[in-house]
Amino acid sequence: MAEASRWHRGGTSIHNLQYRNEVQITTTLQELLLYFIFLINLCILTFGMVNPHMYYLNKVMSSLFLDTSVPDDERTNFKSIRSITDFWKFMEGPLLDGLYWDSWYNNQKLYDLKNSSRIYYENILLGVPRVRQLKVRNNTCKVYSSFQSLMSECYDKYASENEDLADFGLRVDSEWKYSTSNTNSPWHWGFVGVYGNGGYIFTLSKSKSETKNKFIDLRLNSWITRGTRVIFIDFSLYNANVNLFCIIRLVAEFPATGGILTSWQLYSVKLLRYVSYYDYFIASCEITFCIFLFVFTTQEFKKMKEFKSDYFKSIWNWLELLLLLLCFMAVSFYTYCNMQIFLLLGQLLKSTEKYPDFYFLAYWHIYYNNIIAITIFFAWIKIFKFISFNKTMSQLSSTLSRCMKDIVGFAIMFFIIFFAYAQLGFLVFGSQVDDFSTFQNSIFAQFRIVLGDFNFAGIQQANRILGPIYFITFIFFVFFVLLNMFLAIINDTYSEVKADYSIGRRPDFELGKMLIKSYHNALEKLKLRKSQKNEDNIIDLAEQPRRENFDENEIKRAKQMKKWKERLEKKYYSTETQDDYQPVTQQEFREAGERITLYQFKT
Repeated sequence: MAEASRWHRGGTSIHNLQYRNEVQITTTLQELLLYFIFLINLCILTFGMVNPHMYYLNKVMSSLFLDTSVPDDERTNFKSIRSITDFWKFMEGPLLDGLYWDSWYNNQKLYDLKNSSRIYYENILLGVPRVRQLKVRNNTCKVYSSFQSLMSECYDKYASENEDLADFGLRVDSEWKYSTSNTNSPWHWGFVGVYGNGGYIFTLSKSKSETKNKFIDLRLNSWITRGTRVIFIDFSLYNANVNLFCIIRLVAEFPATGGILTSWQLYSVKLLRYVSYYDYFIASCEITFCIFLFVFTTQEFKKMKEFKSDYFKSIWNWLELLLLLLCFMAVSFYTYCNMQIFLLLGQLLKSTEKYPDFYFLAYWHIYYNNIIAITIFFAWIKIFKFISFNKTMSQLSSTLSRCMKDIVGFAIMFFIIFFAYAQLGFLVFGSQVDDFSTFQNSIFAQFRIVLGDFNFAGIQQANRILGPIYFITFIFFVFFVLLNMFLAIINDTYSEVKADYSIGRRPDFELGKMLIKSYHNALEKLKLRKSQKNEDNIIDLAEQPRRENFDENEIKRAKQMKKWKERLEKKYYSTETQDDYQPVTQQEFREAGERITLYQFKT
């Protein structure tokens, strides 16, 4: 009844609609301006966390410890280690030479080293390095009965339930006895296993000669056994020139298949955050970020209270909630990292004869950086919420929203075929081609094939019959058929949207036009621009469709529809006088229905 009475009174007046548009403009502009200030502040904060010297410090340390060849064999370095012999050569050669810098290149001591090594003369070695080994017990797997006469020992892959905790070898020092972990460092995710803390641990000496003798003693007494599954080499550096810590972990995995797989982690992080004036400026940006977070959270709670369940029907509101969640996670990680640095940094630097476990601090700092990176990504994506001020961006948004159902249906068909080929490639080539060694690698390899990066020779060598068949059919169905279908869906929908925009079917609220109109009104009020009649400001809707080569009959029908719409709005939505209300006649109703049906059929 309320709707019927409002219709009888004439609906919403033109002045009320204009007032609502002006309010919407003001609100949108305020929200846009506030969000841009927040985005700029967030960009300053994130770029302030990153130092270009981080990359160069990692590069220098990588070239020193990873690329330096062992003595008498230029082809062997840490990256190319494949045997236990090569591993001991690396430990007694490049590792020792890289860790101990006790004099300048001309053998002169130009400054007091204070019982510490200066790697590349600029990076202080914090404490002493640590070497840690994890082993598995014998008989953790079962030997087939026919081979028990040839092999009585069996060492399974690493798992916490298979880990060896017993003493071995000389059984005198810590490197021969199992030690539990007394740190909060996370488990390490390697190539062939996930490794816990603890193990058979020893720390290196401050003296290079003593450390070398230690390595020789361990090698001669077979510290590395058949049960060895991984060895970690951990140490940390600090460069005061750029105020950066570099936490280095070299990993050598000994899989159950034999051989050695090497990997490494180099984290250059800024643990001491507030040193220079620029750092304090970043601190002010962090405080501003927290204020913005409080304001945006309050706004979203008000919207949820006002709209209730309708609030969750908008995808932009879900993006707002996701962005707020990421911001709160970033603040939580930041608070936790700084508390741990405040509590642990002094303890780690107290003793220079022990290994300082900075890996724990670097690990959480890297996670904080990742959260901030994801946050700034979605913060930029939110800009699309305000794309109505631009016609092109509005067309893009309309195109994506219209073809979403078609894309979802196409994606189901695409991934059925894609995963079928991925499983085929994994089963046929997985044992011989590195790109297909796992099911995940097969998926990524197929994406690379679509982009033109593939190893056809390896596929063909793995299977001379199925290899070419797999490759040719995959290229045909996925690249030539499915991808072109995807492009056809996008192109067809974009053509429809562009046609609708050409005949005037576009969003009622376009911020760009309203801003220009408000700007012209302000100039007219200030008498800086002459007033013009409304008819002079109207652009002929038929001009652009003609430029787009539309049929004249379609243009004529569109103009008739526009005139009919204006006549109805003028007749039934006017509230100037209530007595002017006239009910719609049957003839007008039939004409309107016929025009709508004809127009929908044509479009």
